[in-house]
Amino acid sequence: MRIINKITLGYIALALLPISFSHSSETQIETIVVTAGRYEQDISQRVESISVVNNDVLRKSGNTHIQQSLVSVPGANLARGNGQEYLPALRSPVLTGAGACGGLLTAEDGIPLRANGFCNINELFESFSETARHVEVVRGPAGTLYGSNAMHGLINVISRDPVEGKNGSLNTEAGPHDYYRLGVSADHRLSSEGDVISADLYLMTDGGYRDQSGLDQQKASIQYTHQVGDSRVRTRLVATSLNQETAGYLEGDGVYRNRRSNRTNPNPEAFRDANSLRFYSLIDIPVNQTSQLHLAPYLRKTDMRFLQHYLPGQPMEENGQESVGIRSGYYLELGEKLNLLTGIDTELSKGYLLEAQESVTEGSEFLQATIPMGKHYDYEVVAWNVAPYASATWKVNDQLEITGGVRIESAHYDYDNQMLSGRTDENGLPCDFGGCRFSRPNDRKDSFNNISPKLGALLWLSNELQLFTQLAQGYRVPQATELYRLQREQTVAELDPEEINSFEVGLRKIGDSLSYEWVAYTMKKENVIFRDADYFNQSNGKTRHWGVELAVDYEFTESLRLEVSTSYAEHRYAEHRYADQRELQGVELDGKLVDSAPKTFGSYRLHWSPNSLVSAELEWLHQGSYFTDPQNAYRYPGHDLLNLHLAWQWKQYEISTRILNITDKAYAERADYSSFSGSRYFPGEPRSIYFGINFDW
Repeated sequence: MRIINKITLGYIALALLPISFSHSSETQIETIVVTAGRYEQDISQRVESISVVNNDVLRKSGNTHIQQSLVSVPGANLARGNGQEYLPALRSPVLTGAGACGGLLTAEDGIPLRANGFCNINELFESFSETARHVEVVRGPAGTLYGSNAMHGLINVISRDPVEGKNGSLNTEAGPHDYYRLGVSADHRLSSEGDVISADLYLMTDGGYRDQSGLDQQKASIQYTHQVGDSRVRTRLVATSLNQETAGYLEGDGVYRNRRSNRTNPNPEAFRDANSLRFYSLIDIPVNQTSQLHLAPYLRKTDMRFLQHYLPGQPMEENGQESVGIRSGYYLELGEKLNLLTGIDTELSKGYLLEAQESVTEGSEFLQATIPMGKHYDYEVVAWNVAPYASATWKVNDQLEITGGVRIESAHYDYDNQMLSGRTDENGLPCDFGGCRFSRPNDRKDSFNNISPKLGALLWLSNELQLFTQLAQGYRVPQATELYRLQREQTVAELDPEEINSFEVGLRKIGDSLSYEWVAYTMKKENVIFRDADYFNQSNGKTRHWGVELAVDYEFTESLRLEVSTSYAEHRYAEHRYADQRELQGVELDGKLVDSAPKTFGSYRLHWSPNSLVSAELEWLHQGSYFTDPQNAYRYPGHDLLNLHLAWQWKQYEISTRILNITDKAYAERADYSSFSGSRYFPGEPRSIYFGINFDW
């Protein structure tokens, strides 16, 4: 314990070191514009912890997988699965199992990628991040302005603005295992008043490092920007498609170290097909010199089909949802000291889920008897929600600003079971051993009401240095699958919305050669949804979280630059609950570290650009060790990786090379422990080299 405390204190002391730097107030400070406050602001005006991943970083990473683009964000630790799959983590453990999806909100241009109540754990692969202007990440609760699911934070992909960009670009990349990528963007100005039509196309195919684990992905968008006086309307249609062969976990202690086993796939039959369509407008109307109206009406549709190869019987799941909604905001300046933002968000959705099994369940007599062939679930849910909100900022004096806000959200579900209720098979025949595993509730309606307040302060210590602090509350309403996809004797899931209470304090410096953001936070999470030892969905779990985050951007010279993103965090169970795995029953979890939660992780990048033609970046990725089970009996030792990015630019052409895992280290993208199979892993790829060409016109 003393050693751990010394390490913790040492880390905090290291995080505090940048405070000693100071620069002249005459420094020209770069402006970073964000939309986290529901309208464009300089990042220095926000009290939240915000990270911005700009287009240069997105292009440099290749955007092969969204996890590669977000490693530069403190507190973000997405665990990459196979293909385009991942498990999210933002100021949290890696979120898995019941209650996992919806722990953080994902959006594009401020509009959530999924309907409220119908989240998917992998939903970021439906965003068009490959051509984004930048990605904004709000670390910590953002429920006041964004509502349900923005509990641990917000990942908001901001699409490129054709008025700001170039006329077009073409980029290609090739890599190992039959990997090829093509991206095309083009803009055409229709009038001198600012009317522009633009289109983006992204195509990727990847044979996969492991056997039968390839994928094909297509994304396309078309956008029309129209200017009428001072008002601006940007209308966008986005379509995405993913066809993926999925490789499952490798089982066996330390098996990821075996290069021959790493390429095998125990589930060659697994796949995932996903399609999405989004149509929306971003309408900005200046009402007068001190007020502005923003409207964002939208339509959304998703469909997904995949084999649940990780379950006995390997049932097929089909799900989807259609939504219509509008998000609004009215900004008003009330004199020089006070401004107000208020609005209302509302949405109507219809979702469905069908789970069916085509073949006889393999395994024990019990499994065969309780998991029958045929349909397991077949239901539809109509959901609607309405959420008024308000936020105000009071400029007390030239140094101090105070911000407060509140959101009141009401969510409603109307569940319609499309087959027989109860624990029988689809024909009404009972299963042996007390009944079938699957329990289908009777038709019902559920409603949830939440209030999400926040209070923050921003103090300018100098022209470049800020101190900020915030109290905030976030929430997550139970998702449809948690309420209506039940098992065994459970006939009703009486679930409460998850809630998280957060306090943070930070120091932010935005300077010419040195910028940094240091943040310390503590959070308490209640009504955590989980599946207990009886396979019942419950919502009485509690966890507590605290951590320190540091982001640094330091320019040694005009040609040499260092960027640091590092985190220390502890996530622990905080209630007298017992482990839900069979052999761990009777083990109290209170005080134990949540599994899949490394205390340390981060990225460190040294960028060298001796002239305008050549650039190089050496990247070190650190993943600390973590427990893989709730009992804290099994551990993944962590890993460190080195990557190299090289680029040569001449006029409109750029030739680039990415060398990933330079030292060819054997590691796991994700490690886990299952009560049925023991330790299991998604192995990381060996050394890989990618070559790309980009042309701008």
